[in-house]
Order: sequence, then C-alpha cells, then structure tokens
Amino acid sequence: MTPEDALDPSRALVPSIQQVNEVRVQRGFWPKIRRTAARIPFARQAISVWYSARDPETPTAAKGIMLGALAYFVLPIDAIPDIFAGIGFTDDAAVITALIATLGANIKRRHKDQADAALERLRQD
Repeated sequence: MTPEDALDPSRALVPSIQQVNEVRVQRGFWPKIRRTAARIPFARQAISVWYSARDPETPTAAKGIMLGALAYFVLPIDAIPDIFAGIGFTDDAAVITALIATLGANIKRRHKDQADAALERLRQD
C-alpha cells in the first residue's frame, strides 16, 4: 500500500486502509504535534479531531475520514512539504479545515476540552 492509497478519500472507509491510517496516526500524531504545536495555528482543531476519532461514540464512517485526514497530517509526504517555512502546513490546515466543515458535528465539546487540556500540557513541557 502506498501513501497515496492511504490518503485517497474514496478509499478512506476501506477496512485495510482504515487500519493502516489508524496505526500511522497512533504512532505519529503526538510526536508530530509535540514538534509543531507552537508553529501551527490549527493544533487545537487537529487534536480535537484526534480525540473525536478515538471516541467510541463517533460513527465509524466519520472515524475513517478523520483517520485519513490525520494520516495526511502525520505523513512526511504531502502536497507541500512541512519543511517550507510559512507555507509547509497550509495543505494540512486545508485538510483539517475541510474535515471540520463536513464532519464538525462529530467533534463534541468534550473533544475540544480535551484538546485544550492537551495543548496546555504541551506548553508546560
């Protein structure tokens, strides 16, 4: 399976793709957030999506799309490499923003509160 397969929105709900994305997100999300939270204005939103994707009450279809979006954020290969200062995270921000626009009803107040608490812990580290 290639990164393109994992990030293809039309395949986000294929069980094998969903499993790969879940593993990638489990392994890579927090390390990347720790490295980038201070530099990305959408950190709270990304963390809220993470908590929503981990919530048993979130519908499976929504989780699949969320995991795909988070996998895109985690993977080092994307449309605009993150190493480019100023523009490197614009594609990641666009993906998270589009996800929230379409699936935002699945991101509950508790997920946002958990994201706020996580960001506060990261700031203290």
